[in-house]
Amino acid sequence: MKNQTATKEFILLGFSYSLQVQTFLYLLFLLTYILTLTENTIIIFLVRRNQHLQKPMYYFLGHLSFLEICYISTTLPKLLLGFWSPPILISFSSCMTQLFFFISLMCTECLLLASMAYDRYLAICHPLHYSTTMTHRLCCQLAFLSWAGGFSISLLKISFISSLPFCGPKTINHFFCDISPVLNLACSDRTLAELVDFALALLILLIPLLMIIFSYSCILSTVFLMPSAQGRKKAFSTCISHVTVVMVFFSATLFMYARPRRIHPFNLNKMVSVFYAVFTPALNPLIYCLRNKEVKEILKKFLSTRCSADW
Repeated sequence: MKNQTATKEFILLGFSYSLQVQTFLYLLFLLTYILTLTENTIIIFLVRRNQHLQKPMYYFLGHLSFLEICYISTTLPKLLLGFWSPPILISFSSCMTQLFFFISLMCTECLLLASMAYDRYLAICHPLHYSTTMTHRLCCQLAFLSWAGGFSISLLKISFISSLPFCGPKTINHFFCDISPVLNLACSDRTLAELVDFALALLILLIPLLMIIFSYSCILSTVFLMPSAQGRKKAFSTCISHVTVVMVFFSATLFMYARPRRIHPFNLNKMVSVFYAVFTPALNPLIYCLRNKEVKEILKKFLSTRCSADW
């Protein structure tokens, strides 16, 4: 046995730039965080309170908005505090907890996006059976399976990662505890942990993605057979926002997690991580609201009512 001392805390490097750049990043991330919380809270409120939005598509959108709030709150507050009191210190247990929730929410989002694609598939390809098939009970079951599946996958990953000994360098070249930077600090053979992580990443990313591709392939074939141009336009308008979110999310996550660990360039990883862990939760509500006429109209009515009440 080697005479090694277990690491009890890590140092997150974050963004080691000049004071002016760090001030700019702090303000940018703070505004993004406030914007994300505000946007997603409004969507949850509208979905819960408005009768016109009591539909399966908006039910899943409410879950996605709640997930985005949790998602950005897992990583960003620690980073914002680190701008004021560097270096960013995080205990081993806090690091594993942050990693667990980050992976859980990311995996849950994969499954939620697949559930939303299935909902659009039923609505467009089987409209006559949609109301009897996509019941509230089925929506609740799909949402529950998405959350349970995401947290179960994360628990498996964390059980392998946290069992590794960490006794050497304790500096994480990232702004939060992500899988690859943490694994690279292990002071024993991490091959099994990397293999399990890679296999589970492929499982949770590729299966929902294949389901989404299959759903939209059927949707496209159905839409092109519609005789009415107005009908085709309406069908596309209900899907384009979801397709945009899917493309943004899966392109970033596949780049980050569905490839071998040892070839990761960490500075590039940080930039990609900023995109999908910080900016994507703020962009998703805008994508859904700007592309969805029904949500825009209800939001306008809500804001006009609030302004009239204030006056």
